Amino acid sequence: MVGPSPPSPDDAVETASIKQALRKQLRARRRAHVEALDPRTRALLFRRPPAPLLGLVPETATIAVYNAGPFEAPAASYAAFFHEAGHRIALPWFASRTAPMQFRQWQVPPLDEMLEPDPWGTKQPAADAAELTPDVLFVPLVGFTAQGQRLGQGGGHYDRWFASHPEAVAIGLGWDAQSVDELPHEAHDHPLRAVVTPTRLYGPF
Repeated sequence: MVGPSPPSPDDAVETASIKQALRKQLRARRRAHVEALDPRTRALLFRRPPAPLLGLVPETATIAVYNAGPFEAPAASYAAFFHEAGHRIALPWFASRTAPMQFRQWQVPPLDEMLEPDPWGTKQPAADAAELTPDVLFVPLVGFTAQGQRLGQGGGHYDRWFASHPEAVAIGLGWDAQSVDELPHEAHDHPLRAVVTPTRLYGPF
């Protein structure tokens, strides 16, 4: 049996171009959605993970979250929830903009006193914080599908990390406005096991 032909360089360039155009559209849609939210309502969202999701989180799991940008779905309350439940919490850590993504322990989420600027100006643990390998990762996204496909920021950090840790569980956090019917797919794109929005839990897949 003959398998499918590998994608040509032209196909790869076209897919990358489509993804970049989608990112621009979805970032604008996400920003408009978040700016339209009442701040009091926004403060009540993503306070704790939905109960059905907890079945994906083993009792001894190390859990990674992320420091959200201005319009990303916030993950700090999830960090506090799992920290209080006895889990070790990790955040992405970068030695430089070109270095591979690592994870280091966030000792006291969601307080920022234990964190310092990363190469992009977001907060990350100090360089001497314990390096961890998460079992479950709550990941940011630009777009997603109801089947668990994810469109990230375009840097490929999470996809490269998951390529070396395929057994880790990836769960997306996003706004309802970030849902799309389909996304272009490449071999290195890592699927999500679930996606959480303020109104729905997609999956587990």
